[in-house]
Amino acid sequence: MHICKFFCTFAAQMSKIHQIGAFVRHFLTAWNTSGEAIHSPYLFRLVRFVLRDENAYYCFRDIERRREFLLACEDSLDVVDYGSAGSPEGLHVQRRVCDIAKNHLERARVGQVLFRIVNFLHEEEKRPLQILELGTSLGITTAYLASPDSRNKVVTMEGSEAVLRVAQGVWKMLKLENIEWIQGNIDDTLYNIYSVQSSEAKDERIDLAYVDANHTYEATMRYADFLLNRLTEKGILVLDDIHYSEQMERAWRELKADPRVTTSMDLYHVGLLFVDTHYLKRHYRIRI
Repeated sequence: MHICKFFCTFAAQMSKIHQIGAFVRHFLTAWNTSGEAIHSPYLFRLVRFVLRDENAYYCFRDIERRREFLLACEDSLDVVDYGSAGSPEGLHVQRRVCDIAKNHLERARVGQVLFRIVNFLHEEEKRPLQILELGTSLGITTAYLASPDSRNKVVTMEGSEAVLRVAQGVWKMLKLENIEWIQGNIDDTLYNIYSVQSSEAKDERIDLAYVDANHTYEATMRYADFLLNRLTEKGILVLDDIHYSEQMERAWRELKADPRVTTSMDLYHVGLLFVDTHYLKRHYRIRI
């Protein structure tokens, strides 16, 4: 028991050291740009009017109030963790809501960037969007994805039923009714819902996919490979924690080089992958 605890602590410390090094490299090499030197007018507008937008939108305060509530909640949940278990049954662990909120919720800054990206895509496409999230957690990022327009459809997938129930309470308090949730191991649910045999209604192309699930190289590559083939022309694949570990950085490097990816943007906490064939093969590091 003590040996296991030692190795878990050691692994966590090494991960923190890796993240600090990655942050320093990003800070020294990333642009603090407002779109200069980006040739695509579409991507220029994305950087200038989305990534550089500092306006506080109407829903931000309400969503962050729900985060504060979760950070103060000491209720204990029986969480099923499929990402760490290495088995189809998952690993059952007891975790407090406040600990999950502290360690696993996406940062407010990143959630608000995702809100702005969805808002931008909706205005550009002039139609309701299809949005997919892998890894619901407590539902805060889902709320940011669902808030820009109630006509957009957000499908979110979460392995743990107990965690999903808390997220559902968050959405109810925020009066968000355009979210469809699917509970179960994402390695099963993703391919069942978006399979070739799915009904036409469930087989629609995805405008934005946000992946914050199993942070291993194998799972990230598997999810990305599947999703890249399902994006619309202007679709965006967003990967969370691309500098979380050496495995995630390896996945990020390989996905940037994928022939289906035309442009990529490294925002440190998340990476954006674009598939529009009109873009030049470019990679940008941008501070947000």
